[in-house]
Amino acid sequence: MGCQHSTGRKIAIKEIKTSEFKDGLDMSAIREVKYLQEMQHPNVIELIDIFMAYDNLNLVLEFLPTDLEVVIKDKSILFTPADIKAWMLMTLRGVYHCHRNFILHRDLKPNNLLFSPDGQIKVADFGLARAIPAPHEILTSNVVTRWYRAPELLFGAKHYTSAIDIWSVGVIFAELMLRIPYLPGQNDVDQMEVTFRALGTPTDRDWPEVSSFMTYNKLQIYPPPSRDELRKRFIAASEYALDFMCGMLTMNPQKRWTAVQCLESDYFKELPPPSDPSSIKIRN
Repeated sequence: MGCQHSTGRKIAIKEIKTSEFKDGLDMSAIREVKYLQEMQHPNVIELIDIFMAYDNLNLVLEFLPTDLEVVIKDKSILFTPADIKAWMLMTLRGVYHCHRNFILHRDLKPNNLLFSPDGQIKVADFGLARAIPAPHEILTSNVVTRWYRAPELLFGAKHYTSAIDIWSVGVIFAELMLRIPYLPGQNDVDQMEVTFRALGTPTDRDWPEVSSFMTYNKLQIYPPPSRDELRKRFIAASEYALDFMCGMLTMNPQKRWTAVQCLESDYFKELPPPSDPSSIKIRN
């Protein structure tokens, strides 16, 4: 919901109903507030204030009028490879800021990447976020919206790293180039099928012990796509853009690129340079 702040600034209020929690606030609400308070960054949504009203916790957030999903779906909005590059750069700066503050976002997808009025992309919705775990900590694998879920989560991994967020960014990049969802599984089982048919089934050779996951034996083994196949799939992508995407969509999370490797990619150094965010027309 958007409204005016006393400063004249437009704000949004996110209401978290506390009546549903038996013992007051649940952990995810506390985490969301804590992380947003800690993370001041141009590419992360700003938490301006918090207040209680009618026993509900209200987060006062900066008002961000639209999101990346709306822009991708609206075919009357034309955007260029330079615009995509600008959006990826801003997204990865926001994600890098999360990771360097030891925070996993765990739900990166186009409608959680919001636009400010001056064209900046802001990583938003920290409802599933949590601190990067200690090596032996057990986590739920039921995080991240299905189409953007990394293979280790699809396999039900109980431990994972910030690599899950990078996978999501890689899928978003593919979606920006195609303008349709890249890996749209209809359910959790189908998501594995769709992911591995598109990108190849991981094997113990490139991801040691992947076959020890419970669900691995039922999988069909698909070969990874050739470079030529990827060129056909992403006609407008440069070689560096394909390298960049493949780095993020590496099956083995330990070999997957980090946010730093992504930001240092040759993709960002080659022409065209990223567009100036304030000049990208996403209003039609």
